[in-house]
Amino acid sequence: MKTGLVIEGGAKRGIYAAGVLDVFLENDISVDGVIGVSAGAIHGCSYVSKQKGRSIRYNMKYGNDYRFMSFRSFLKTGNIVDEKFGYHELPRVLDPYDNEAFMASQTKFYVGCSNVETGKAEQLLCVDMFKDIDYIRASASMPFVSKIVEVGGMKLLDGGITEAIALKSFVGLGYERNIVIQTRVAGYRKKPSFVARALAKLKYREYPNFIKAIYNWPYAYNACLDFVEEKQKAGEAFVIRPSKLIKISRMEQNLDKVMEMYDLGRSDALRGIENVKRFLLNGL
Repeated sequence: MKTGLVIEGGAKRGIYAAGVLDVFLENDISVDGVIGVSAGAIHGCSYVSKQKGRSIRYNMKYGNDYRFMSFRSFLKTGNIVDEKFGYHELPRVLDPYDNEAFMASQTKFYVGCSNVETGKAEQLLCVDMFKDIDYIRASASMPFVSKIVEVGGMKLLDGGITEAIALKSFVGLGYERNIVIQTRVAGYRKKPSFVARALAKLKYREYPNFIKAIYNWPYAYNACLDFVEEKQKAGEAFVIRPSKLIKISRMEQNLDKVMEMYDLGRSDALRGIENVKRFLLNGL
């Protein structure tokens, strides 16, 4: 039975997952495959390369650099995250990503993206993080404030729109026993955004299937939650999610809050680490 790790995103809120993943690395938690969406993909790749502490380190060092994530970057480049800085300078120069370790890993790594032309979710296998970096960039490219990423013959954006918690797709890929890291508290349900629907009609009028996906966004998200709960009850998923609500925005500039969210991920993971080990060995 193949084991998997499914990681939700959520922009700056996703640093919670980085805290969980660092505890996993400290405890030699390994799985056969990982799938991350948006920030979940960004933090998940450092887990596969076994670079403990990398995510929180560069978030704290560069989190208030306008190129990291800001409306200033959006006005200057058309992307809320400066592509050159975030996906080239940072991983290659400022806080080097260990691509050799990634490629040598036995853990397969997938990212979840949304196909703008079809309005469907895509699960894309990454084998070389430097060559496949645009898959990561696409997965984390938030709608309305990011340019469409054209890669692999597809037009892609934020995977969170179509399948924010990609457990169902991962089960379909053969990963039957999965740890799921969510970044929302228990009981959260996504509500329709009429602003997003109105903007979608204007911004993506050339892509009617993507407009439908944005209309369906909250229902798709809540369906992901339902599927996670179903698999959890069946003993096929182990869920780690925030044990308390921390009000943190998608573009949070308060680094103390970012650290608080990371620390919560660590404490929640430490509290459940023995149960995680048992789950991977024997199931729930």
